[in-house]
Amino acid sequence: MTQVGEGQDADESAPPVMTFGAPTAGEILAERYELVEHINNDSAGRLVWRGVDVVLRRPVAVVLRYPGGDSATEMLQAAVAASRVIHPNLVGVYDAIDEDERAYVVREWVDGRSLREMVADEPLDPARATAIGAAVASALAAVHATGMVHGNVHPGTVMISDDGRVVLADARTDGDDSQENDVRAVGGLLYFALTGHWPHTEAPLRGATAGHGRAGIADAVRDADGALAAPRQVRAGVPAYLDDLTMDLLDTEIAPPSSDVLSAELARLDVPAEDQFLDNSGPLRFAAEAGEEPSPLAAAGGRKVAIGIAGLLAVALVGLLIGISTLGDDKDPQTNPVAAPSSSAPAQADPPAAAVGPLRIEDVRIIDPDSTKRDELDDADKIIDSDKDKGWRTDNYPNDKYGNLKRGMGVWLDLGSPHTVKSVQVTLSATGATAALYAGTTNPPSSSSGDKQVLRDYKTRIGQPFEEHDGTTMAFDGFNADQKYQYLFFWVTQLPADDDGGYRLGVQEITVQGS
Repeated sequence: MTQVGEGQDADESAPPVMTFGAPTAGEILAERYELVEHINNDSAGRLVWRGVDVVLRRPVAVVLRYPGGDSATEMLQAAVAASRVIHPNLVGVYDAIDEDERAYVVREWVDGRSLREMVADEPLDPARATAIGAAVASALAAVHATGMVHGNVHPGTVMISDDGRVVLADARTDGDDSQENDVRAVGGLLYFALTGHWPHTEAPLRGATAGHGRAGIADAVRDADGALAAPRQVRAGVPAYLDDLTMDLLDTEIAPPSSDVLSAELARLDVPAEDQFLDNSGPLRFAAEAGEEPSPLAAAGGRKVAIGIAGLLAVALVGLLIGISTLGDDKDPQTNPVAAPSSSAPAQADPPAAAVGPLRIEDVRIIDPDSTKRDELDDADKIIDSDKDKGWRTDNYPNDKYGNLKRGMGVWLDLGSPHTVKSVQVTLSATGATAALYAGTTNPPSSSSGDKQVLRDYKTRIGQPFEEHDGTTMAFDGFNADQKYQYLFFWVTQLPADDDGGYRLGVQEITVQGS
């Protein structure tokens, strides 16, 4: 059992720098806390002991530092601040005492293992990693709600008890800490839990240097340019939504969500399979209505999704209603009406919800609003012919921005009538494209002015945009479960390099799932 603090690695062989005031087994501190067993040291010079509160007869962890006084001020201040926040996913802090020659913090003893120890055996399955991330984010939300910062989120400070409880320990409160760094650190935890590698985020291990403080944690996998490999590139079986969320949290170019928003999202993804009323296919994504201020996450760009607490609750409620009954005011002509039960007859069972499956795309065309030639519109029908070897391609351009001649090009889809849409999958000819999916309500003519109208009117973004996507498949699943869609618009703003020189992209196939 490791009860190591500071997020550092235990090093039982390294003696403390000073010996004056060193604790001994059997010693009773403050006439109350008996030291039973030395567990480990950390690289910040603190000693962790298993102890017993002889008054309440309960096990405790005693974290000592000597000397005390000014050198221990930060540790004690952090402990006092942490003691004010009570949360099931935070280690309880019971006492903080400075005796000059040494100082110590008395906190809850956790029977179990740290996340670092757990992953040392093997990386965790995605469901377990999500559950741990949700617990840590929930703990951070409680800390941040008081205006404080944890400042020490790391695999060594995340403890998993023998009964499965996840707790976060050993807060710090120095001036370099921020709530944003706390949130980004959750991305580091997810990456580590999924891959067994530490991603070395912009908020590095405090007090750690190369080869010290993170011994036993393998460095992240990177490509030849030093770019961090995504979890899915390191290990098979990581769901796309969890991969994207993890990489978003680690991307300093993308503003992270607040801890309460992240907690709500991870908690939604962590719903047990038997309790799921929403299909757990990916993060919730919302687009602002006209006139609304965009979400900070949406404004950040990249893969980041706009998540709101009110939206989470609303969509969760819709999912719950779908799970227990069909909506009574559903006007879908494919659903047979059910007569309302009378007072003299038993209520009839509601019909099952319509099954999700491939939707027929009635019409498809290429959108090219900035071209006067309109000579790249052929072969649009190959995008929906169920043959991924055939598709539509742009011309070859001298750079990835269409030679600076166009804002972009896209594919417009008509489903024939309004449908509940679950997801859209786009198969491309190459990696490196930047694109997004939008929904609209108009059907402009196939002309230059009509294409400009599509670009102008289609403002409801679906799910997350992809920037220089490292795959050939883009999946969009941020549709509102309580809304129906007929017209969709896939918009490409950046082209990948072509093998023959220049830049171009082929859209091989688009499929729509819904009911």
